[in-house]
Amino acid sequence: MKVVILAGGYGTRISEESQIKPKPMIEIGYRPILWHIMKIYSHYGFNEFIFCLGYKGYMIKEYFAHYFLHESDVTFDFADGNQQIIHGQFAEPWKVTLVDTGLNTMTGGRLKRIQPFIGDEAFMMTYGDGVCDVDINKLVDFHKRQGRMVTLTAVQPGGRFGMLEIDESHTVINFNEKPEGDGGWVSGGFFVMEPAFFNYLDRDDVMFEQEPMTRVVAAGQLDAYQHHGFWQCMDKMSDKVLLESLWESQQAPWKLW
Repeated sequence: MKVVILAGGYGTRISEESQIKPKPMIEIGYRPILWHIMKIYSHYGFNEFIFCLGYKGYMIKEYFAHYFLHESDVTFDFADGNQQIIHGQFAEPWKVTLVDTGLNTMTGGRLKRIQPFIGDEAFMMTYGDGVCDVDINKLVDFHKRQGRMVTLTAVQPGGRFGMLEIDESHTVINFNEKPEGDGGWVSGGFFVMEPAFFNYLDRDDVMFEQEPMTRVVAAGQLDAYQHHGFWQCMDKMSDKVLLESLWESQQAPWKLW
């Protein structure tokens, strides 16, 4: 099953860093947060990734173009015709597809543009700025058992996000992304989707979290996998500081590998 990662937004709420790099390239422990997200999925055996690029997407392309070099020790012998010698070769078992989905395209449009790379199969999708210790295999098994079009990972981060209403059968009956006031369960990303979801996406200027998801809810096709463990997005600098402190103290709950 392929993993789609949204990585094209401007990241304006963390502009201290995003003005010079795309948000998924902001580092936690000297590695981009996108690396941490990929390692979570890879831990469970999911190693094929599709990135939806936009703002400063060339930096993500350059990161992967030189990934092997970044992760290895290397000798440059300029006296011998600039010979490059790699020491201790190591490579992740990843296949990475990088798709330019437009500079100002909304999330729904970005997903629609990568449809040709998915084919007629279920896929996973998440945001390029959040980490979690969710068991991906259990999430996928839940999605298959429930048999609905879309499953999201529901988390409880406190009161500054929107609210999901979930009934006894785990079906989402109301999807309100960010209403005023405090919420309970919220969407933490880490979706599993059937290819039929692409039929709900038809424009570049639509956010999939709004009209498309509202229609999915109305059709009774959205489930919530309720995760009681760790989840944290990197929405602003204080979030980055928190994630960095957890990593540096070797207490990062998302480090499953």
